Amino acid sequence: MIRPFNSADTDAVMQAWHKASALAHPFLSDELIAKADALIRNTFLPMANTSVIEQEGQVVGFIALLGHQVGGLFLDPAYHGHGLGKALMDHAAQSHPVLELEVFRDNTIGRGFYAAYGFEELEEKTDDFSGLPVLRLRYSTT
Repeated sequence: MIRPFNSADTDAVMQAWHKASALAHPFLSDELIAKADALIRNTFLPMANTSVIEQEGQVVGFIALLGHQVGGLFLDPAYHGHGLGKALMDHAAQSHPVLELEVFRDNTIGRGFYAAYGFEELEEKTDDFSGLPVLRLRYSTT
């Protein structure tokens, strides 16, 4: 079930983020993870249009949108490969015919998912927050 995020979901969303990020972003330092945690928890979640996905009544992942920009799509790795990430992306694409996002160049898990979904690379640049290379991707339903 996909539903809107509410503040009571924060801990479950952050737990899913930590688990997924540890798998997809092993190249990030503990210090950078701690800074990102605070930024996501205190800034991005309150300002983004975030939807969560539940399995058996438990939040196991989320997608956060800032307009047509996907600010984050994370799923507890125990639920990878079950179509839940695709369901979250489909949910976002229903209201946004064009979606854009940035993914770390070294995030092979995320890059594989986005390529399979149909995202196309626009450019490579340096992420201001981490100093690491990211790819800007776009998906269009048209």
